Amino acid sequence: MLRVHFGELDLARLRMAIRPDALWETVLSFHRLREHRAATVYGEWRSLARNRLNGEARLLAPLIPSRGYFPDFLTPAEGGIGCDSGMEALRATSQTRLHTEISRLPAAARLPGWIRDLGQGERRSLDRLTATLTSYHHAAIAPYWPRLQARIEADRAVRGRALLDGGADGLLASLPPTMRWRPPVLEVDYPVDRDLELGGRGLLLQPSFFCRRTPVTLFDPDLRPVLVYPVEHAPRPAPPHPPARPATAPRARPVATPRPAPAAVPGPGAGAAQSLSKLVGQTRSAVLQGVGGGCTTSELARRVGVSIASASQHATVLRDAGLVLTLRRGSAVLHTLTPLGAALLRGGAPAQSPARSPAQSSMPERSTPATM
Repeated sequence: MLRVHFGELDLARLRMAIRPDALWETVLSFHRLREHRAATVYGEWRSLARNRLNGEARLLAPLIPSRGYFPDFLTPAEGGIGCDSGMEALRATSQTRLHTEISRLPAAARLPGWIRDLGQGERRSLDRLTATLTSYHHAAIAPYWPRLQARIEADRAVRGRALLDGGADGLLASLPPTMRWRPPVLEVDYPVDRDLELGGRGLLLQPSFFCRRTPVTLFDPDLRPVLVYPVEHAPRPAPPHPPARPATAPRARPVATPRPAPAAVPGPGAGAAQSLSKLVGQTRSAVLQGVGGGCTTSELARRVGVSIASASQHATVLRDAGLVLTLRRGSAVLHTLTPLGAALLRGGAPAQSPARSPAQSSMPERSTPATM
């Protein structure tokens, strides 16, 4: 069990990640790639990703064992900004840290020569690592990013409601069953017995699509604390397959949408709203707009002015179309927009990046699970 010890200052500095972490998802997905469990969630992704890879798994396997420890430097804090920023931070890792963290690998004496050279700070080996991770990310993660983003945003909506209703205590109490809030300690299912003293540094909660069963945290207790935990996976069919990997690394393509709206307008403009009504019908358009930042079925019914049964029916249709994501919480369900649903509401205008506070832009963590 992992015991995370909070003080008053830590509760004030408790944060939720604002997006998926590109390198956390990359590294954790590599564990999912090599196993055969959770086929209903990862089976299709696993099959397609294997077909898109071109030797990256063989190179990464010694550095990311299928169980237990992997180096913290693989998931720098800047991965929360994006893959490119994360790779820049990885390239800047000091030779001392590379050597220390690689030497902790259980098979350090039998590592391939290029990884041993990496532990000595050899620049060509570091470039090879970042190129391999980037190639893996483009093949296995980038085509699925909208799906990851939808799950993380749905989880954020659940945590946000808990925070508004009950403060930091409510947020911590709302976490999945593998984590139990017994003030002032958060007990976490973990493969080893460990205590993490936050000491006024706070904690970043990072929901993850590819984290499975138990949460993951950093090996080095001196790094800014982060706790990565699995999001809920709804039992529904996967979205359409991404295209087969081309010769060059694929880039995410923007979603095709009915018509653009001015980027300065935070919500759908009049023209976009009218086009949406023509596309999906006036009531269903109102339901999609009513979902907004997240709501229960009864709240949706009140916002749109329809019965609960009608709101539930419309939400089901929108969910089956990939526009809404629904998570169950006890006797209630929470509906949130997927990236496709949000793009449709905007009339095709690009999403505006949320403003980040200095604390958020520092992206306080890195990663190294002691287990998967």
